Amino acid sequence: MHPVLQQNLFFVKEHVGAFKAANQFDIFDPTSGQKVLECREPHLSGLTKLFRFTDWKRATPFEVIVTTPAGERVLKVKRGVSFFLSKVQVYDEQDRYVGGFHQKLFSIGGKFDVLDAEGKPVCTLQGKWTSWEFRFFAPTKDYAVVTKKWAGMGKELFTSADNYMLQIKDGVATDDPARVLILAAVMVIDMVLKE
Repeated sequence: MHPVLQQNLFFVKEHVGAFKAANQFDIFDPTSGQKVLECREPHLSGLTKLFRFTDWKRATPFEVIVTTPAGERVLKVKRGVSFFLSKVQVYDEQDRYVGGFHQKLFSIGGKFDVLDAEGKPVCTLQGKWTSWEFRFFAPTKDYAVVTKKWAGMGKELFTSADNYMLQIKDGVATDDPARVLILAAVMVIDMVLKE
């Protein structure tokens, strides 16, 4: 697991643009304001780009590569074409499958099972229907929360509706492999539920 995943707070800022087909995010350390990760879709086909400008946008495949600003790979988030419920795969910095997300049917606010590499549940990712907040939790443990409401960083970064704060709970060990899945989930929430 890449050392950058050991921190507990990540500010995620999506690049916005009127005619943008590829999803792009920058991730900052909110305490220093320094960019720590870049998330890009470098292998977007022409057909996928075309469908991104239609009502079929949510069904299009994606492959987001997360790297440090220096270009070191941290993780990859991948999904094929999805017409109904999404199944998303997550790979580590050495392209090893570490787990994924299986979207649940009939969930208000959005819900995913978060699975490890063997397909065993790690936790649940669930959104609130009354606000823009997503929690990672298991019956006996809270893992993290993703929200748009945050007051700990400079106002200049909060100029778009596509900014998120990921807060990993202190009880999650710095070497816990769930951290890779938790960071990957920010892209999953935006691309599967919020597009």
